[in-house]
Amino acid sequence: MSPLNSLFKTAQLALSDAHTALDNLTESAIDLTVPNIRLGVTGLARSGKTVFISALVHNLTAGGRLPLFDAAGTGRLAQAYLQPQPDDNVPRFNYEEHVETLIKDRLWPESTHQISELRLTLEYESATFFNRQLGGGKLHLDIVDYPGEWLLDLVLLKQDFRRFSEEAIKRAKARPNLSNDFLSTLARYQNNLHDEFSEDIARELASTFTEYLSRCREDENALSMLPPGRFLMPGDMKGTPALTFAPLDLGTIQTKPKANTLQAMMERRYEAYRKHVVRPFFKNHFAKLDRQIVLVDALTAINAGPEALQDLNQALCEIMGAFRPGKSSWLSSVLPRRIDRILFAATKADHLRREDHDHLEALLKQLVDQAMNRAKFSGAKVETLALASVRATRQATVHHEGIETPALLGTPLPEETISEMMFDGEEEAAIFPGDLPEDLKDLFSSQEDSNNSEDRSALKYVRFRPPKLERTAEGITLSLPHIRLDSAMEFLLGDKLA
Repeated sequence: MSPLNSLFKTAQLALSDAHTALDNLTESAIDLTVPNIRLGVTGLARSGKTVFISALVHNLTAGGRLPLFDAAGTGRLAQAYLQPQPDDNVPRFNYEEHVETLIKDRLWPESTHQISELRLTLEYESATFFNRQLGGGKLHLDIVDYPGEWLLDLVLLKQDFRRFSEEAIKRAKARPNLSNDFLSTLARYQNNLHDEFSEDIARELASTFTEYLSRCREDENALSMLPPGRFLMPGDMKGTPALTFAPLDLGTIQTKPKANTLQAMMERRYEAYRKHVVRPFFKNHFAKLDRQIVLVDALTAINAGPEALQDLNQALCEIMGAFRPGKSSWLSSVLPRRIDRILFAATKADHLRREDHDHLEALLKQLVDQAMNRAKFSGAKVETLALASVRATRQATVHHEGIETPALLGTPLPEETISEMMFDGEEEAAIFPGDLPEDLKDLFSSQEDSNNSEDRSALKYVRFRPPKLERTAEGITLSLPHIRLDSAMEFLLGDKLA
């Protein structure tokens, strides 16, 4: 190639690059004219984060029934559609697969195990006459899904290894039926703290500690305070040194451990977890949120008993502390003061009779109020709500021997049981789940201490399959049914679409 042709080719490439850069700049400038809101969706295991996001997007894009979401209820919402998310380094929330699982398979999608994101664009007309004359509005809604267990790691940022160990072992000793293997392993290596580090010992301690945390999370226990959060949801960090540590019983030892001992390496890995896992999550993701919904599975905690509810209360205190650090707080260097609306939502309201929805919301409000007081919370607007992102049951009345009994009609999941009856996951059943007590304090006391032990023992909430979608006379399949999903949308988004 001649020098002249080479120069011409270089000029063409440079011009092409300039055009590409100009196009990207133009697209960015156009996009900057559209306001966006980043909505964080979190909750502890099995609280329904994936179902909430899927149902929200499905109802907005499919024209679902949302009378209490003002923009939709008044006909001002023109359309909603998915677009590429703004963060290319964050996994996309797999909306299409999750909706297919809900609608076609009538199964609940897999739980959240990592952070993910989705962008939904809403086009709407303003509620005011003046703004309507200026043309239609548009809003980008960036939904950020992340495990609530990661949020509980916030407490680790203010705990050194000694304090973390003390708190973790204290909790473990209070749960001997769940932690016996871990505590036994810990005792076996108590005299090895100052010996040369052994990777085999570290792995055994980390493994038994993780197994203990996993047992705590099972439905029959439903405990919530289980940091470090990545131990149960390691993702691509599984097996890394930052996740291969465990709390140690340091007793009265105050001297700094010698290098390369078991104690020194456990402390080092704990610090690596705080530095490379916890702090980046809060600075790179959590700190960028504008609004937040925290989903709470109170029913599973009620099923498990008073200890699970008390543990949930403590977890909510820690979660609440993450949202609004005070001006002089040590958190101010990690989290800016951005989130201005927080909704705590008790999920699975469809597992209760309609008359008990207010009691469920009252229970959540009681838990959140205590958390707010203990966390010295101020700043954001906070609401509570009982909802079902996807309503899996219908209210029904059973007639038996001249007696009418209110019940829930739905398809229990396979192997769900009540008394001696086990369900096959195919047939519908009418179930009376029991009533929440008028005095919610009874839920926090043992049956031996409660005056309403019979009512407590009658409470049993089974899990149901997603419903078959209804079809209109014209053959149109309706969107996923819900309970108060539109109320949640109105609180979180309504002011942005006014």
